[in-house]
Amino acid sequence: MSAPHTVLARRVMAENRKPLIWLGAGLLLNVLLYAFGVYPLSQRVANVTERNQTAARALTAARLEHGQAAGAVTSKESAVTELATFYTDVLPKDLAAARRLTHLRLAQMARTHNLRYGRASSEPVVNKDSKLVQLRTELNLGGSYTGVRAFLHSIETAPEFVVIDNVALTESNDAGDRVELALALSTYYRSAGR
Repeated sequence: MSAPHTVLARRVMAENRKPLIWLGAGLLLNVLLYAFGVYPLSQRVANVTERNQTAARALTAARLEHGQAAGAVTSKESAVTELATFYTDVLPKDLAAARRLTHLRLAQMARTHNLRYGRASSEPVVNKDSKLVQLRTELNLGGSYTGVRAFLHSIETAPEFVVIDNVALTESNDAGDRVELALALSTYYRSAGR
């Protein structure tokens, strides 16, 4: 059975020798063109695509870094502006304004909450490493527990800058007052020489 197929294949080869040679040469030429032309070009295109993707990632990273740097500059400028506003609008201007805040304003708050305003004393404390002077104030109040709570809440929510350093609450010896409040607090102002 294989003999007739072999004879047939030889006959076809003999009759179509020229076209088969041209076909084989064309196939060999296509393989050579692919190996030495198309394949290297496709590799170059792949390399260019990979470089473009790498460049796009680097550009994205650079834009992100630039955005973070710009955000840091904006944040710093905002912080400087807010600090300047804090110094000029929130803190008392000088010692006299700080004393008005810690004595007059607190006395008004005490009256508002039906508290007896007792002894009050204050002293400025200068820290050589700071541009601010601390005004420490100690005061005594007497009244109802509800009034004391409302008074402390008023201090904490007031627009003026007052820090409560210490609170001591005791029972009152006076029949009319139920509790005594010893309060230590501070405010700050800019030193005139700084």
